[in-house]
Amino acid sequence: MMMDAKAGLRIDAGDVPIVGWENPAHGSIMWQTLLSGDITASSELVCGIAHLRKGDSLALHHHAQAEVYFGLSGRVTVVINGTASELGPDITLYVPPAAVHGFVPAQEDVRFFYAFAANSFSDVTYHFVPPTSPPT
Repeated sequence: MMMDAKAGLRIDAGDVPIVGWENPAHGSIMWQTLLSGDITASSELVCGIAHLRKGDSLALHHHAQAEVYFGLSGRVTVVINGTASELGPDITLYVPPAAVHGFVPAQEDVRFFYAFAANSFSDVTYHFVPPTSPPT
């Protein structure tokens, strides 16, 4: 799965489990963490591959770290601080630190690469935004 960290790391995504949230209110997105200091001999960067099946989403949230998405396959709308952008193949989106962001339900299967400016995934604390109630 990996080489000596001094020589760099080689990780095969096929060897990495796909996981997701235990709380469905956070969304149905799944992901594979490829680099994270708590599971690999790495630091300063957390990255992986996220998977959305048709109908999957990620609730609005924020965290202290900046984040980058790079689309691999499929297309989905990402909302960042109230502005909608399409993520698709060969498209990069930058999410500033503390920006409120999330994914609307996907209309097709989507895969994208993600990266955080953090030492480990456990350093990224997600703060989910409560859904707003419709006016009465």
